[in-house]
Amino acid sequence: MNCGKLTLESMSQAVWYNQWTIKKFEQFLKGDILEVGCGIGNFTSFLTKYGNVWAIDINEQYVTEAKKKVNGKVKIGDVEKGNYFFKGQKFDSIVCLNVLEHIKNDGFALKSLYNLLEKGGCLILLVPAHMFLFGKIDKSIGHYRRYNKQQLGDVLKGIGFKIIKARILNMVGAIGWWFASKVLSNGTVGVGKIKLFSFIAPFVLPMEDIIEPPFGTSILIICQK
Repeated sequence: MNCGKLTLESMSQAVWYNQWTIKKFEQFLKGDILEVGCGIGNFTSFLTKYGNVWAIDINEQYVTEAKKKVNGKVKIGDVEKGNYFFKGQKFDSIVCLNVLEHIKNDGFALKSLYNLLEKGGCLILLVPAHMFLFGKIDKSIGHYRRYNKQQLGDVLKGIGFKIIKARILNMVGAIGWWFASKVLSNGTVGVGKIKLFSFIAPFVLPMEDIIEPPFGTSILIICQK
C-alpha cells in the first residue's frame, strides 16, 4: 500500500476529529455540494446529510473506495486540469480538504474552484499549516508545500473571493506531526498514531472552540464568491 493510501486509511479511523472538523464549517454547506479530492470518502459520507453531493478525485482506486461509502455522484475529475464529469454545473458549496497541497499549480486550481461556484457560493478550504512542519511525512504523501494563513488569504482575495473565516486548527496534532516527522523521521501516519490522537483529541481540541491556537496542523479558510 502506498503512503498516501495508508494515510487515508489511517485517517478514516479519526471519526471524532473528522466530525469535529466538519462542525467548523457545516453552516456553509447547502444545496449542490462538490467535494474536490474526495480520496476514499472519509469526509464524503458526512457531507451527504447537508445537500446533494458530487465528488471527484484523480485516483481511480480512491474513487472506487469512495463509491462504497456514499450514494452520491463520485467520479474521476481533475481540478488542476479543469476536467470534470459534470458539464456546466455550478455549486453552492465546494469542499476541498487536504487537497490543495498535492496540486503543483495550486493557483490555477483555486481559480477553477472560483469558476465552479455559484455567485454567493462558498469555498471551504482545509490545508496543512506552517512550512516549519514540512518533513518526511509531507514528502512521502505527495505534499508540495504547507501554507501560511495570511499569504493564502491574500491569494484568495486576489482571485476575487471574500474571506469569511480563516483560522488555525489542531495544535496537539501539530506537536505529534512535528515529533513523528522531524524527530522520528517517520514517512507515514500509521493507525497506531491516529488511535492515540483520537483518544487525546476529545479532551483537548474543544478548547480550540473557544480560542484559536498559535499553531496547528491545518488552516481552515471559508471564502465566498
